[in-house]
Amino acid sequence: MKHIFAAASTAALLAAAPALAEPVDYTLDPGHSQITFTYNHLGFSTGHGMFSGFEGDIVYDAEDPAASSVEVSFPTQSLITGWEPRSEHFMSDDFFGASEGDMITFTSTGIEVTGEDTAEITGDLTLNGVTKEVVLDTTLRQAGQHPMEGKQWLGFHAETTLLRSDYDLGAFAPAVSDEVEVMIDIEAGIADDAAE
Repeated sequence: MKHIFAAASTAALLAAAPALAEPVDYTLDPGHSQITFTYNHLGFSTGHGMFSGFEGDIVYDAEDPAASSVEVSFPTQSLITGWEPRSEHFMSDDFFGASEGDMITFTSTGIEVTGEDTAEITGDLTLNGVTKEVVLDTTLRQAGQHPMEGKQWLGFHAETTLLRSDYDLGAFAPAVSDEVEVMIDIEAGIADDAAE
C-alpha cells in the first residue's frame, strides 16, 4: 500500500495539486478487488481459494505518505475454492465455523515506504475471531485517471504469509500446510465527495 502512496502522489499532483495538500479518501472497488491464497495439500497438490465482497477505504496523504491508512473488511462466507464441498468444509467447525455476518478485517497501523512504488504496510488482521499483526509487502501497479470512471484510481498488489494455526485454523497441519501464501489485488477510486 505504501507504493500506492508514493506513486499516487505523482499522478494526483499532476491532476489536482491543490487538493493533495490534505489527505484524500479512496473507496475500494469490490468488483475488482480480491484475496487469493494457496496451500500445500498433503504434498500432492496446491490448494487455492479466494475471498471477495470487499468494503474499505484508503486515506492517502500526499505530503506524508507514511501517515496514510487503510481499512478493509469482507465476509468470511465469501470464500470460494472452485469445489463446493471443500468450500463448505472450510466453513465448518473443522476450520472457520462461520456464520452469516462473520467478517475478516484488516486495519493498518503503520506504513514504511521502501521504494518508488513499494511499501510495507503493517496492520491488525482479525480472522476467525483472532487478531494478529501482519506485514503486507505491497507494490503499486498503477495510479491515475480511470478511463471509464473518469476519476482518480489506484491499483496495487500485496503479499504475505500466514500460519493457519495462529488463527485457530490449524486442522490437519502439518500434512496440510500450516503456511498459507496470500496474494491481494485491490482497486480503489477517489471517493465521490473527495472528487468534488
